[in-house]
Amino acid sequence: MEILHATQDDLAKITEIYNQNIATKNATADLTPVSIASRQEWFDAHSKTRPIFVLKLENSVVAWGSFSDFYKRSAYDITAEISIYVDKNARQSGIGSKLLAFMLDIAPSLGIKTILALIFAHNKPSISLFNKFGFEKFGLLPQVCDMQEFIADVLIMGKRV
Repeated sequence: MEILHATQDDLAKITEIYNQNIATKNATADLTPVSIASRQEWFDAHSKTRPIFVLKLENSVVAWGSFSDFYKRSAYDITAEISIYVDKNARQSGIGSKLLAFMLDIAPSLGIKTILALIFAHNKPSISLFNKFGFEKFGLLPQVCDMQEFIADVLIMGKRV
């Protein structure tokens, strides 16, 4: 197992894993699959202080995580949003925990002091994962997301590092 900075060559697999999560309506508010081309701008917008990481097993990407700006004003530069997505064939194997632990360890070197995770309130596995690593409930945005089949609440979890 290795965790590396994502490269352009990883974008197809990152997009595939992301699209798997669209279908579950458990981890993203996108409602239809996205293309690699449509993810290019998102990929390019990440930087040395807001990187994308991939976790590889036997040279194959099985999970990815990213830090993103929480808000585009400089006073918020100490805060980042974290996202973690795991391939459907690698879920419940500890992969998400390994990637989250790595990202928590590296966050201070990126100038990050507070990490926020925005999680659907019905996504119990993700809530459990972040609770395990000491994230607390920072807030709840009730009924803010129309998932077409239901209206979802968004839980804001946070941790100071």
